[in-house]
Amino acid sequence: MFAEIIAIGTELTSGAKLDTNSQWLSLQLAELGIPVLFHTTVADDLQANIDALKIAAERVDFIFVTGGLGPTLDDLTRHAVAGLLNVDLVEDAASMEHLEGFFVSRGREMPERNRIQAMFPAGSTPLVNPVGTAPGIWAECPRQGAKPCMVAAMPGVPSEMHKMFQEQVKPRLPGGDVLIRRARINCFGIGESATEEILGDLTARGNDPEVGITAHEATITLRINAQGSNEAECLAKIEGARKIIRAKLSEFVFGEEDEELEDVIIRDLVKQGKTFATVEHATAGLLAQWIAHVPDATDCYRGGNVSVSSFGSSEISLKAQAEDFRKAVDADYVIAIGGEAVRTNESGRLISEIPVVLIGDDVRLQELLTWTGNPAITKSRTAKCALNLLRQELMKK
Repeated sequence: MFAEIIAIGTELTSGAKLDTNSQWLSLQLAELGIPVLFHTTVADDLQANIDALKIAAERVDFIFVTGGLGPTLDDLTRHAVAGLLNVDLVEDAASMEHLEGFFVSRGREMPERNRIQAMFPAGSTPLVNPVGTAPGIWAECPRQGAKPCMVAAMPGVPSEMHKMFQEQVKPRLPGGDVLIRRARINCFGIGESATEEILGDLTARGNDPEVGITAHEATITLRINAQGSNEAECLAKIEGARKIIRAKLSEFVFGEEDEELEDVIIRDLVKQGKTFATVEHATAGLLAQWIAHVPDATDCYRGGNVSVSSFGSSEISLKAQAEDFRKAVDADYVIAIGGEAVRTNESGRLISEIPVVLIGDDVRLQELLTWTGNPAITKSRTAKCALNLLRQELMKK
């Protein structure tokens, strides 16, 4: 059993909006053992919509459509599904009653145009939308020599689509023969190619579990995908891969799933009963912003000193400023990021140098970070390096 997700809307094909529905649906379907083979995005054009549905019906067993169920002239999904099935649109009395009740409950008169939302392809089943005016559609598309292709059309509004999928669509889906479960392990302080070299065959294509490597602003994420006939089998495979990864990458591993460096550092500081503060020049408060979003930050963060001046561009002056600020706020540690010095090397390439120091009762660490890559991510990479200095120190305790 395979699926295709079709996202409808000119706002998606034009780039005005990002399609997050397809990503969410793919994850939900994977947990049911229904792999998604195709993501298709189509503009608000009736014939293009019909063509996309017909192509999908020939190559997959399930089609999940999002968008195009509103009352305006560019909402064409119901017409496209009718075109796929070669049937007319007919009014559903229960859906019309629901629509009218929706507007009455809000003290508004229903516009005539909204009546189209109670029209469905003949033979299809309306899917109730309890939080909006756009009902969904459940239909079967007959196929010669094969089982019917199942079609589920849902609203494009994510909150409405999520609820309709969980309550109306998911119960109608059969469980697949193979389940898929995922996990993520996050690392810092090592490059993508070095990670692959250390892990060796674990990252080879075709493995089960499959381990993929992605890099984002110096953070390496290992994505583990495991298949199995049941959840326990999948989780056992993931745990096996997790143990190998942690054993081989050791101190480079800092967290899992959505954990960031600041989450792990604050957790460890709270556990050890320690506090910290930050001094920032080149990163202009980025560290403080990240830290402020961690729920337990108030238990250990003493505050930040932010300046966009070039003061602190030397390691000596930066260490002195960090020492002074640590005393002022009575913190156990201070992470300090100095000003950025930019020079040009012999080949004309820009080189960025930023000093970073970590000050504590028994620690005086300093590094001069040198960046030659994309300047747009220099601040983020520098802030992560500063956090990693503290993380490594806390690991020794």
